[in-house]
Amino acid sequence: MASIQTNVLPKSYTLPSVANASIAGPSSSRLLPVGPAYISHLRLTIHHDHSFEAHDAHLEKERQKLEEIQNSAANGDDDLGVGDEPESEELLALDPKEWKKHDYYAVLGLSHLRYKANAEQIKIAHRKKVLKHHPDKKASSTAPQSTSSLLTGVNLNTNDDAFFKCIAKAHEVLTNPEKRRQYDSVDHELMDAQEDDPIPSTFAKANKSLSDAEFFKIFTPIFERESRFSKKQPVPMLGDINASKEHVEGFYDSWYNFDSWRSFEWLDKEINEGSDNRDDKRYTEKKNKSERARRKKEDIARLRLLVDLTLSFDPRIKRIKQQEKEAREAKKAAKSAPASGAATPQKSKAQEEEEKRKKEEEEKIAKADAKKAKAAAANAAKKARRAARTVEDGATA
Repeated sequence: MASIQTNVLPKSYTLPSVANASIAGPSSSRLLPVGPAYISHLRLTIHHDHSFEAHDAHLEKERQKLEEIQNSAANGDDDLGVGDEPESEELLALDPKEWKKHDYYAVLGLSHLRYKANAEQIKIAHRKKVLKHHPDKKASSTAPQSTSSLLTGVNLNTNDDAFFKCIAKAHEVLTNPEKRRQYDSVDHELMDAQEDDPIPSTFAKANKSLSDAEFFKIFTPIFERESRFSKKQPVPMLGDINASKEHVEGFYDSWYNFDSWRSFEWLDKEINEGSDNRDDKRYTEKKNKSERARRKKEDIARLRLLVDLTLSFDPRIKRIKQQEKEAREAKKAAKSAPASGAATPQKSKAQEEEEKRKKEEEEKIAKADAKKAKAAAANAAKKARRAARTVEDGATA
């Protein structure tokens, strides 16, 4: 058994005097409800009703869930190249309460795909983010170590807890078809791109004409971006300078009758669920509905003006009109040519005037004959009526 060694007291050591010693009076100290221990107490109180058994069951369930994710990742499945985008400090500092302002594709590492990301890619990206930012994993690996045994296993990295909530919310939105459609309608990248679109009222004044290359460089990306909102797929694209007349006409016909599914519910003002005032809720719902309709109307008008602007600068329209003019002239020339193919001599002006005069005289004669025939018919009818009345009078007598 190990012995405990102590230092020998020096010879000059004297016992302290207790004659004048006094006990300090009671004092009050204010305890602040902060710190990891208090956070653990709140979790136990709010989520598990002070039950350590429920808390232990929850931890075991989370552990099994994390283990399943780790095992599935260890199987070597194809990760489809998603979920590995770098995470900026601004992204990691997102506030879960501001969930409507988040870029959910960036949260899951899908910024390069965005609305093109399929269900499998979203699933794999979410799994990678959970493996990297799960609070239980952080507690055992990167969380600061506490000297107290009471805080063992408690995650002191509260900011990473917040980002994990953002990951969960992103997965919830992007895996729900209706919520994802609402989010994609006002996607951050989409809204930024629309701000860079040419403004019809100023663009036409600043640019009297565009080269073929400039025209397609400016307008092709706009219609490729907007085509996703069409209820009818596929949507005709702008094409190139060599597109046929049928393609150009089909493009403008489709976009002038564009039927969009884009909606703006994501921008609705949140209804205060804790309020008992029904009038406030009804007013908020009515206001949201009105704002949705206004934004929808503005979006339709915006797209229509872009189509008008594209049509006014389209170099193919001039070419098509020239081709139509040449076709009309060729058709007219073909009609004026005789069956033998030889050119007919042109009539002189005098001959044309003579024919016109004869035609007018014939029309006058025809009108006079018609007038005489009408008068004769009227007279005959008058005589017939007179004779009929005479017969009736004789029969009555």
